[in-house]
Amino acid sequence: MKYLIVGLGNMGSEYINTRHNIGFKVLDALASASNISFQDRRYAFRAEYKYKGRTFVLIKPTTYMNLSGKAVNFWLQKEKLPVEKLLVIVDDVALPFGALRLRPKGADAGHNGLRDINVNLGHQNYARLRFGIGDNYPKGAQAHYVLSPWDDDEKENLPERINLAIEIIKSYGTIGVANTMSEFNNR
Repeated sequence: MKYLIVGLGNMGSEYINTRHNIGFKVLDALASASNISFQDRRYAFRAEYKYKGRTFVLIKPTTYMNLSGKAVNFWLQKEKLPVEKLLVIVDDVALPFGALRLRPKGADAGHNGLRDINVNLGHQNYARLRFGIGDNYPKGAQAHYVLSPWDDDEKENLPERINLAIEIIKSYGTIGVANTMSEFNNR
Protein backbone atom coordinates (compact mmCIF):
# COMPACT_ATOMS: atom_id res chain seq x y z
CA MET A 1 0.00 0.00 0.00
CA LYS A 2 1.23 3.44 -0.94
CA TYR A 3 0.35 6.91 0.35
CA LEU A 4 1.26 10.44 -0.72
CA ILE A 5 2.11 12.62 2.28
CA VAL A 6 2.48 16.30 1.40
CA GLY A 7 4.02 18.78 3.83
CA LEU A 8 3.17 22.36 2.89
CA GLY A 9 5.73 25.13 3.16
CA ASN A 10 7.87 27.57 1.21
CA MET A 11 11.31 26.98 -0.26
CA GLY A 12 14.16 29.21 0.82
CA SER A 13 16.31 29.68 3.91
CA GLU A 14 14.25 32.70 5.03
CA TYR A 15 11.22 30.40 5.56
CA ILE A 16 12.84 27.38 7.23
CA ASN A 17 11.82 28.07 10.83
CA THR A 18 8.57 29.92 10.21
CA ARG A 19 5.13 28.80 11.33
CA HIS A 20 3.93 28.50 7.71
CA ASN A 21 6.57 25.80 7.08
CA ILE A 22 5.38 23.31 9.69
CA GLY A 23 4.46 20.81 6.94
CA PHE A 24 8.09 20.79 5.75
CA LYS A 25 9.33 20.61 9.35
CA VAL A 26 7.23 17.51 10.15
CA LEU A 27 8.44 15.67 7.04
CA ASP A 28 12.05 16.70 7.68
CA ALA A 29 11.80 15.30 11.23
CA LEU A 30 10.31 12.02 9.93
CA ALA A 31 13.06 11.71 7.29
CA SER A 32 15.80 12.52 9.80
CA ALA A 33 14.51 9.96 12.35
CA SER A 34 14.26 7.32 9.60
CA ASN A 35 17.65 7.90 7.93
CA ILE A 36 16.09 8.79 4.59
CA SER A 37 16.77 11.88 2.54
CA PHE A 38 14.87 14.03 0.08
CA GLN A 39 15.82 14.18 -3.59
CA ASP A 40 15.09 17.17 -5.80
CA ARG A 41 12.42 16.01 -8.27
CA ARG A 42 9.82 17.66 -10.46
CA TYR A 43 7.82 20.25 -8.48
CA ALA A 44 8.95 18.79 -5.13
CA PHE A 45 11.59 17.30 -2.92
CA ARG A 46 10.68 13.61 -2.61
CA ALA A 47 11.58 10.83 -0.17
CA GLU A 48 10.19 7.35 0.47
CA TYR A 49 9.48 6.09 3.96
CA LYS A 50 8.55 2.46 4.62
CA TYR A 51 6.58 1.42 7.69
CA LYS A 52 4.68 -1.80 8.45
CA GLY A 53 4.51 -2.84 4.80
CA ARG A 54 3.36 0.58 3.66
CA THR A 55 5.22 3.04 1.47
CA PHE A 56 4.82 6.70 2.26
CA VAL A 57 5.90 8.99 -0.57
CA LEU A 58 6.83 12.22 1.22
CA ILE A 59 6.86 15.41 -0.80
CA LYS A 60 7.72 19.00 -0.03
CA PRO A 61 6.47 21.10 -2.97
CA THR A 62 9.02 23.46 -4.54
CA THR A 63 6.21 25.51 -6.10
CA TYR A 64 5.78 27.77 -3.04
CA MET A 65 2.79 27.55 -0.75
CA ASN A 66 0.27 29.39 -2.93
CA LEU A 67 0.90 27.06 -5.90
CA SER A 68 1.02 23.75 -4.00
CA GLY A 69 -1.81 22.23 -6.04
CA LYS A 70 0.36 21.82 -9.13
CA ALA A 71 2.84 19.63 -7.21
CA VAL A 72 0.11 17.63 -5.43
CA ASN A 73 -1.75 16.91 -8.67
CA PHE A 74 1.47 15.96 -10.48
CA TRP A 75 2.62 13.54 -7.75
CA LEU A 76 -0.79 11.90 -7.32
CA GLN A 77 -0.72 11.12 -11.05
CA LYS A 78 2.97 10.14 -11.16
CA GLU A 79 2.53 7.71 -8.24
CA LYS A 80 -0.83 6.53 -9.70
CA LEU A 81 -2.58 7.14 -6.39
CA PRO A 82 -6.24 7.90 -5.77
CA VAL A 83 -7.00 11.00 -3.73
CA GLU A 84 -8.05 8.70 -0.84
CA LYS A 85 -4.33 7.98 -0.34
CA LEU A 86 -3.41 11.67 0.03
CA LEU A 87 -2.62 13.40 3.32
CA VAL A 88 -1.67 17.11 3.41
CA ILE A 89 0.07 18.59 6.47
CA VAL A 90 -0.76 22.25 6.90
CA ASP A 91 -0.44 25.09 9.42
CA ASP A 92 -3.69 26.41 10.91
CA VAL A 93 -4.19 29.74 12.71
CA ALA A 94 -7.67 28.67 13.85
CA LEU A 95 -6.15 26.07 16.20
CA PRO A 96 -4.12 26.87 19.32
CA PHE A 97 -0.39 26.22 19.10
CA GLY A 98 0.41 22.50 18.93
CA ALA A 99 -3.18 21.30 18.51
CA LEU A 100 -3.35 18.57 15.87
CA ARG A 101 -6.55 17.75 13.96
CA LEU A 102 -6.90 15.13 11.28
CA ARG A 103 -9.84 15.64 8.92
CA PRO A 104 -11.00 13.46 5.99
CA LYS A 105 -11.86 16.55 3.91
CA GLY A 106 -12.80 20.19 4.31
CA ALA A 107 -12.73 23.76 3.10
CA ASP A 108 -9.50 25.71 2.69
CA ALA A 109 -10.43 28.01 5.64
CA GLY A 110 -8.56 30.87 3.98
CA HIS A 111 -5.32 28.89 3.60
CA ASN A 112 -3.81 29.68 0.18
CA GLY A 113 -1.97 26.35 -0.11
CA LEU A 114 -5.17 24.36 0.49
CA ARG A 115 -7.10 26.69 -1.81
CA ASP A 116 -4.68 25.97 -4.66
CA ILE A 117 -4.83 22.21 -4.02
CA ASN A 118 -8.66 22.38 -4.08
CA VAL A 119 -8.58 24.30 -7.39
CA ASN A 120 -6.09 21.89 -8.99
CA LEU A 121 -7.88 18.74 -7.81
CA GLY A 122 -11.34 20.19 -8.46
CA HIS A 123 -12.57 19.25 -4.97
CA GLN A 124 -11.64 19.27 -1.28
CA ASN A 125 -12.18 15.58 -0.52
CA TYR A 126 -8.70 14.67 0.72
CA ALA A 127 -7.33 14.18 4.22
CA ARG A 128 -5.43 16.93 5.93
CA LEU A 129 -3.54 17.12 9.19
CA ARG A 130 -4.00 20.61 10.58
CA PHE A 131 -1.16 21.73 12.87
CA GLY A 132 -2.23 24.58 15.14
CA ILE A 133 0.05 27.61 15.12
CA GLY A 134 -2.25 29.87 17.16
CA ASP A 135 -3.54 33.31 16.31
CA ASN A 136 -1.41 35.53 18.53
CA TYR A 137 -1.26 38.46 16.13
CA PRO A 138 -2.96 41.87 15.83
CA LYS A 139 -5.74 42.40 13.31
CA GLY A 140 -4.38 42.55 9.77
CA ALA A 141 -1.01 40.99 10.66
CA GLN A 142 -1.75 37.34 9.81
CA ALA A 143 0.64 37.19 6.82
CA HIS A 144 3.50 38.56 8.92
CA TYR A 145 2.64 36.17 11.78
CA VAL A 146 2.60 32.95 9.71
CA LEU A 147 5.87 33.92 8.01
CA SER A 148 7.61 34.76 11.29
CA PRO A 149 9.74 32.40 13.42
CA TRP A 150 8.42 30.44 16.39
CA ASP A 151 8.68 32.15 19.78
CA ASP A 152 10.80 30.60 22.55
CA ASP A 153 7.91 28.77 24.27
CA GLU A 154 6.77 27.32 20.95
CA LYS A 155 10.33 26.22 20.05
CA GLU A 156 10.56 24.37 23.36
CA ASN A 157 7.30 22.46 22.77
CA LEU A 158 7.62 21.95 19.02
CA PRO A 159 9.61 18.66 19.02
CA GLU A 160 6.96 16.82 21.07
CA ARG A 161 4.12 18.09 18.83
CA ILE A 162 6.07 17.21 15.67
CA ASN A 163 6.65 13.68 17.01
CA LEU A 164 2.91 13.35 17.63
CA ALA A 165 2.25 14.50 14.04
CA ILE A 166 4.60 11.75 12.82
CA GLU A 167 2.66 9.17 14.86
CA ILE A 168 -0.55 10.43 13.23
CA ILE A 169 0.97 9.98 9.75
CA LYS A 170 1.96 6.39 10.56
CA SER A 171 -1.45 5.68 12.03
CA TYR A 172 -3.21 7.19 9.02
CA GLY A 173 -1.41 4.70 6.78
CA THR A 174 -2.02 1.69 9.01
CA ILE A 175 -5.48 2.06 10.58
CA GLY A 176 -7.07 4.70 8.34
CA VAL A 177 -8.37 8.22 8.75
CA ALA A 178 -11.46 7.51 10.92
CA ASN A 179 -9.64 5.36 13.49
CA THR A 180 -6.70 7.77 13.58
CA MET A 181 -9.07 10.69 14.20
CA SER A 182 -10.64 8.80 17.12
CA GLU A 183 -7.27 7.99 18.62
CA PHE A 184 -5.38 11.26 18.12
CA ASN A 185 -7.69 14.25 17.69
CA ASN A 186 -7.79 16.31 20.90
CA ARG A 187 -4.49 14.88 22.19
